[in-house]
Amino acid sequence: MYTPPFTITDEILRLVSEISEQIGALNVMLGARMPSPMLRKENQIKTIHSSLAIEHNSLSLQQVTDVINGKHVLGAPNEIQEVKNAVQAYQLMQSLDAFQEKDLLRAHGLMMTDLVDNAGRYRKGGVGVFAGEQCIHMAPPADNVPFLMADLFEWISTTDTHPLVSSCVFHYEFEFIHPFMDGNGRMGRYWQTMLLSRWKGIFAWLPVETIVKQHQQDYYDAIAQSDAQGKSTIFINFMLKCILQTINEQQKVTDKVTDKVTDKSENKILNIIQATPTVTVSQLMEMLSMSDSGVRKVLRKLQQEGQLVRIGANKNGHWEIKQ
Repeated sequence: MYTPPFTITDEILRLVSEISEQIGALNVMLGARMPSPMLRKENQIKTIHSSLAIEHNSLSLQQVTDVINGKHVLGAPNEIQEVKNAVQAYQLMQSLDAFQEKDLLRAHGLMMTDLVDNAGRYRKGGVGVFAGEQCIHMAPPADNVPFLMADLFEWISTTDTHPLVSSCVFHYEFEFIHPFMDGNGRMGRYWQTMLLSRWKGIFAWLPVETIVKQHQQDYYDAIAQSDAQGKSTIFINFMLKCILQTINEQQKVTDKVTDKVTDKSENKILNIIQATPTVTVSQLMEMLSMSDSGVRKVLRKLQQEGQLVRIGANKNGHWEIKQ
């Protein structure tokens, strides 16, 4: 079986460890809650806008938002179609198998509907990646694409390599093969998200592509440098840094949302305690539809701020509000 060439460096190990820790911390922050539908939609819009912008789609974030919301937008018809297609592809993501080649073709069919004649089918001709008039990468011959993709899917389906690394390897190898006449960039990024979300579901709504867009030239450079070295190590390192930055920025957003929720919960708990000083944690959980850890977090915060004092034992004591 073909094994893509790459090296696990100390830096890659450090990044994998830090990302794993930060994903765990983000999951703890969220608790049993999924991110709000509004936040998930906002992140998906950012993802779609960024991925298409990398491919030279000129629609603004607001225009992309309007297209997704069904509003009339003045723009190039093909760019509007790209947005509509991407929305359908991302909505389908959870029902696709990240390790099945046929599902990749199905996703490409959706992503490129009415944009190319061969949507959902591998290319039959040669293709290169250009920077201006300069060809910076000539993809393998079209006749080689089917077995190269079959080998890549066999590897990703059986490898013991950590998903954070293997998803980056798949992304790079996909871009190297360039299996389609068009849509390779957006599909490579889309499929890495697919693979990561099968490891940790939270990746389905993390807008990693927004960070890639911020470092677009570095993205191209990482691919080119990996091509020159004949292995994907540099690209893996680059993508892991983008993933870590995405998580760190999402934690800041989640902190703000959590603070707002906590502020509302504080007022509710103080009102209940004022009426019933002997109320228990279990009763607060039931009355407020909050988790045990959520109630205790708010109580602890109120005590640390000096607004609330516990008098007596847990069983027979009561709460006292300090004015």
